[in-house]
Amino acid sequence: MALVEHYLSLVGLIFVLQNDNRPLATQTMTEATKTPKETTAAAKKTVRVESYDIAKSDETLDLAKDLAKFIKDNKLSTQVQGKEFVNVEGWQYAGSRLGIVPIVEHVINVSNDQELKYQAKVTLYDLRHGTTVGAGFAICSNKESGKKFYQEFAIASMAQTRAVGKAYRNILAWIIRAAGYEPTPAEEMEYSGNVPAPALPVAAEPAAPVMRAVTTAPTPAAPAEAPAAEAPVVAPVQYATASQKEEIIRLLNHPLITRQEKTKMLLNINRLDEERATQAIDKLRKAIEDREGTTAVAA
Repeated sequence: MALVEHYLSLVGLIFVLQNDNRPLATQTMTEATKTPKETTAAAKKTVRVESYDIAKSDETLDLAKDLAKFIKDNKLSTQVQGKEFVNVEGWQYAGSRLGIVPIVEHVINVSNDQELKYQAKVTLYDLRHGTTVGAGFAICSNKESGKKFYQEFAIASMAQTRAVGKAYRNILAWIIRAAGYEPTPAEEMEYSGNVPAPALPVAAEPAAPVMRAVTTAPTPAAPAEAPAAEAPVVAPVQYATASQKEEIIRLLNHPLITRQEKTKMLLNINRLDEERATQAIDKLRKAIEDREGTTAVAA
């Protein structure tokens, strides 16, 4: 009987082992084993992209590249006169990557009867080191261009926004410049001063005519103008005729005329007028006659 009970207990144990839900326990053990590793890997990844250190130049240059892409992708810049200025959101992103956050110290109402005006001060707090690393002041007024009808809360809000941008600009301007943008917050470029718009010029009213007694003296007669001298009529130049040119060439071919004389005359033959052509012919004839007489005497 004892042997049978022992056998039945063994069979029951085998049945329990076969029907036990072991995969669930195995899965639980696996998850418990892998979770610490996965958590460690995720933590390492988080540490790598958590923030940059402003004291390390290589990290800040990497931030400049990341910042340029972030600003471009999210359209956080404003173009003024062909230059790109970063909006305050872009400055806040740069500060957050360095662990630097803005704290509004105060917003003061400095308005008067003619102007609605607020001043704000913002300090920058370094979360990593627990110190204040910068500050910025800014104002906003309804006398500025385009803000004439702004409500009071909007003026106060803009003063804070400008102060945030100014505070970041004081310590991060070179990083924004390295990212390829102008080192001035876009909100500052909206400020055009508290100078009222120039008054339009008022057209002067014509003065009323004043009646005065005027004594008129007899006007002397204007002297008769002398008749203008007639311009001399210049007769057109009468250049040498074709017959004159033929005669000059015939005389130049005489053996007693030198080569130098021929060359000089031929270069100027088209410039001769009728009178000078006649003189040239007479001169050539006389030269030939004189040289023929001299040759005859010598013979």
